[in-house]
Amino acid sequence: MKPFYILYFFLLLSIASCTDVIDVDVPEAPPRLTVEASLDWERGTTGNNQTILLRTSTPYFAEQKIAPVLGASVRVTNTDSGADFVFEDQNNGQYTTSSFIPVLGDTYSLEVIYNDELYTATETLVPVSTIVDVFQSTEGGEDEDALEVNVTFEDPAGIENYYFLRFQSDADLFPELYYIKDEFIDGNDFTIYYEKIGDEEGDVQEFQPGETVAIGFHGISKQYHDYLRLLVDQYEFAGNPFSPTPVPLVGNCVNIDNPENIAYGYFRVTETIKTQYTFE
Repeated sequence: MKPFYILYFFLLLSIASCTDVIDVDVPEAPPRLTVEASLDWERGTTGNNQTILLRTSTPYFAEQKIAPVLGASVRVTNTDSGADFVFEDQNNGQYTTSSFIPVLGDTYSLEVIYNDELYTATETLVPVSTIVDVFQSTEGGEDEDALEVNVTFEDPAGIENYYFLRFQSDADLFPELYYIKDEFIDGNDFTIYYEKIGDEEGDVQEFQPGETVAIGFHGISKQYHDYLRLLVDQYEFAGNPFSPTPVPLVGNCVNIDNPENIAYGYFRVTETIKTQYTFE
């Protein structure tokens, strides 16, 4: 056998021998209660119908990604008036009420009893400013040829305000989130734009005529603004080698009976304006 064939034979043998499966034990955290309690009062409606979602966290490689919580006790109380609102278990992780009464400026507390442990959170119902205009343009973004949707709102003077803007295109799976503090826009009209930059590798397309974007504009507390800032920053810088290591974000839901058994998620109460824009 010539030297070349001998070398080729041993090369094939070495490749064939590198097929052992290595099992790596991935550490798993215990399941945590996850609270999605967004009581959004859409301006112009009664706001009576509200839903709170309860789930437990699951391991990353688990087959069941969504684990609904059943049998919990859920209650929201207006601490200013003393009014109680019981959320009924729908046996799918959803807890609903049709009797919620939103009052601007009032404080609400959430109470969840799950596995004999009490979780509580408190938020104040913050008003939202007025949207002055919603329009399209190609002038404010990074790409002068790409369409963008613009939202202009009027910030009241002399009041510290925080806002949350949510854009959801009907062509996209995930929304675009913005958190806003009025520190430098107090008392003025302010316009924020949302533009998609085309990226073939990331399968992102620019806005197209006929595409519709749903817009949610929320008045929020400073506490929720700070939580959103951390959440959005971790999402946007994911994969950046120079970004901080992502960590689980702990919201405002506190486990009274067992503080070490923390909950994920957030309890918010907001006034909201919902609208949409279709590109021409």
